Amino acid sequence: MQEQKYNRFIRGTLIVAGTFFLGLGILGIILPILPTTPFLLLSAACYSRGSDRLYRWLIGNRWFGKYINNYRTGKGIPVKVKISVIIMLWITISVSIVFIVTHPILRFILFIIAVLVTRHLLLIKNT
Repeated sequence: MQEQKYNRFIRGTLIVAGTFFLGLGILGIILPILPTTPFLLLSAACYSRGSDRLYRWLIGNRWFGKYINNYRTGKGIPVKVKISVIIMLWITISVSIVFIVTHPILRFILFIIAVLVTRHLLLIKNT
């Protein structure tokens, strides 16, 4: 009986974590500072162990499933999407650095994040 409660607790925790990571992945679609695919992959990993139904829903979803499936199959990112993401990233970071963030160290950190994310995106295979 105790083991059954433990398994239900673990499954529930994985479902909550998967939902949290899915939320971050959705934010990543909107905010170029957050990466989308890693959070969706974490969500899929949690759902695969916590709920078959949620896992099948996620990988079959018309908006989120393509991110996971493209990553799993090694297809990469379309060039048009890559260019638009990099442009949005640099616009967002530039506005933050110029108008919002005043501390020099935070400005530097934002700049480094933009450089590293851009580098990462450029290294991903084009479709």
